[in-house]
Amino acid sequence: MFTFTVARADAGVRIDAFLSAHIPAVSRSRAAALVAEGRVTVGGAVKKPGYRLRQGDVVAGRVPDPEPLADHLPEPIALDILYEDADIVVVNKPAGLVVHPAPGHGSGTLVNALLHHCPDLGGIGGQLRPGIVHRLDKETSGALVAAKTAEAQERLAAQFKNRSVQKTYLALVWGDFNGAEGRIDLPLGRHPTLRKKMSTRSRRPRTAETCWRVKQRFGGATLLEVAIHTGRTHQIRVHLAAIGRPVAGDAVYGGKKKKGAGKPIQRLLAGARRQMLHAWQLHIAHPATGQKMAFEAPLPEDFARLLERLREEKKSD
Repeated sequence: MFTFTVARADAGVRIDAFLSAHIPAVSRSRAAALVAEGRVTVGGAVKKPGYRLRQGDVVAGRVPDPEPLADHLPEPIALDILYEDADIVVVNKPAGLVVHPAPGHGSGTLVNALLHHCPDLGGIGGQLRPGIVHRLDKETSGALVAAKTAEAQERLAAQFKNRSVQKTYLALVWGDFNGAEGRIDLPLGRHPTLRKKMSTRSRRPRTAETCWRVKQRFGGATLLEVAIHTGRTHQIRVHLAAIGRPVAGDAVYGGKKKKGAGKPIQRLLAGARRQMLHAWQLHIAHPATGQKMAFEAPLPEDFARLLERLREEKKSD
């Protein structure tokens, strides 16, 4: 059960946005569903998800227990585990593995693998994403943390929501950079016509900030360390494409469409079979003890091999 009295600062805020901000484990869409189902009241009355709160409103309700998993079964999929204890498990997700079941991916996902590795996950976090508090794109590799208890799930979700988690990626991109580091501060949202894509020219953009630092230069290609301070969908890929430095191998945002790939280094980039983006480092506070923890995911073989070939090509120039 929960009860909130709306403060002056929250007056005018939609009730679904208010609930998402005040209950860490509840997403905006989940909050809207709870309101639409009549599980939330304002002053004792049921409202619509778009209702805008007034100062002094009393918001009350209950978040139901997670539904048991019905169609998503444990599968013996190998996991590269970086760390595990009674509360969390941190894995090095391979490229090509979808994080959670969705239309077209009902099996063979990280969730199916985790359900096999940790049978108790079936009662955490709802039906489709047990224990999952953040995600990586299918073709992005690297460190991902999952909760093994309901309490850990709630506390980790709060960390991601309040942006106290530190995430650093490695990205191999087309082109050169004049400076050693920089920041991209461009709002992101759904593409105005292509609904599966994100864009810096959305009709309903949200703030997004990406910081980059050059790690190695190859002449026509650059390896970057990238830190994100917001967690928008496809953020790194869209931001880097927006400044004309798309991630190598990214077919959606331009990585495979570069022209004039005549130089050996450019030909190597053009041959990338998936986006060269890796979630390298992850810093969190342990959800049970509060201890600061840092994890580093080794580069996958395809990424490491491409970098080595680029280094060799650069030496031969």
